[in-house]
Amino acid sequence: MSDQMISSISKQVVKRFPQMQGVRPKVSAYGTSGNLLIYSVSESTASGKKINMTVRVVVDERGKIKKITTSR
Repeated sequence: MSDQMISSISKQVVKRFPQMQGVRPKVSAYGTSGNLLIYSVSESTASGKKINMTVRVVVDERGKIKKITTSR
């Protein structure tokens, strides 16, 4: 997966999840012709607790987003 394609996908992810700004995803193969990008960030709440947030993005070979899931 090219850096240009990852950058384009990341822009779309940041529009939906602004806290992912500047996060570099981990890229792995997914299925027979797709990729999985995993964005992870750790934030602090007002009380000082840490909250981990993960966004998983499934894309096809052309870089089209097929599915986005999040977890905290």
